[in-house]
Amino acid sequence: MLRRNSVAGAAAMAAAALLVGCGKDAAGPPPPPEVGVITLAPRAIAITDQLPGRTTAYRVAEVRPQVTGIVQKRMFVEGSEVKAGEQLFQIDPGSYRAALSSAQAALKRAEAQAVSAKLLQERYAPLMAANAVSQQENDEAIAARARADADVAEARAAVDSARINVVYTQVLSPITGRIGRALVTEGALVTSAQQNALATVQQLDPIYVDITQSSTELLRLQRQLASGELVATDKHEAEVGLTLEDGTPYAERGRLKVSEVSVDPSTGSVLLRAVFPNPKRELLPGMFVRAQLTRGTRSAALLVPQRGVMRNAKGEATVMVVDNEDKVSERVVTADRAINGEWLITTGLNAGDRVVLDGLQKVKPGAPVKAVPAAEQMQAGAAAASAAAEVAQR
Repeated sequence: MLRRNSVAGAAAMAAAALLVGCGKDAAGPPPPPEVGVITLAPRAIAITDQLPGRTTAYRVAEVRPQVTGIVQKRMFVEGSEVKAGEQLFQIDPGSYRAALSSAQAALKRAEAQAVSAKLLQERYAPLMAANAVSQQENDEAIAARARADADVAEARAAVDSARINVVYTQVLSPITGRIGRALVTEGALVTSAQQNALATVQQLDPIYVDITQSSTELLRLQRQLASGELVATDKHEAEVGLTLEDGTPYAERGRLKVSEVSVDPSTGSVLLRAVFPNPKRELLPGMFVRAQLTRGTRSAALLVPQRGVMRNAKGEATVMVVDNEDKVSERVVTADRAINGEWLITTGLNAGDRVVLDGLQKVKPGAPVKAVPAAEQMQAGAAAASAAAEVAQR
């Protein structure tokens, strides 16, 4: 009896297995995986370079004495804003005022002598006509008057020079800007020929940003412009954005003003200079910044979201493309640069290609898939429909 029951149980299990196998055959193969794709369409985009830069004061004036003397007083607050012509230091003017008085006295003496020489020459003129004086005496009178006039001119120049020295005892700011710390104190002896500055004034609004670009990148840009791949902007009026050291964007926009005509042999880079408004004095000389410089416009650019681009074992950029038969193939592409979360693809893809964005882990080259629009594609379609509706309403 036990043996009969065992045989019956085995038969039942075999029948059940047969039924399961038949059920699988009846269901057929599993459906192809669903993937989200984006259909590439050319777009016009501005090509922007991210370049390092340093801020530089718009104007810098090192204040030095033009006369020798003792500093009597400092007239400014360190770190404050000063105006052009504002007095910064006072140098002892005593000796220079005395020299001015002496020069003025010498001028009066020369003028008196000139008056005497003029009267003598005028007196000799009619006497010479009457042959009452000799020709030699008349010539000496004329020469004496000329010497007296020359002495007056020399004395006036000495007065002007002495007056200028008195003015120079008041050390004035040559420009408007922010002044740093004073490098001398009251009681210090300064000289007209000294190398050390008394203080430094820097104009910070506007302010320069010196940007460096590699010569290799510059050559590539020139080739793209020459081939028409890029449409150039006016390089002397190109708008420049700025990111500060802490990563925050600078509120003001600048303009590219000048470009060096030679390459620095030590760095292999070219210097570009932009000027930025700096009303709040956020930018200080010597700060490291990153500049965004628009170099041209690409009229038919192909962009792929960054999550759709992978790297193979060779380090090459690759994408998965769905062909007309809904099968996946792998393409090696050139990802030129990242622009707002997307890669600019310059080779390997064409307009109309369907690139896989979602479900990449489900597919492999040659496998069939079911392609549906990715989220980006649906958003782009909705935006286009909305724009068309607005145009129709107008």
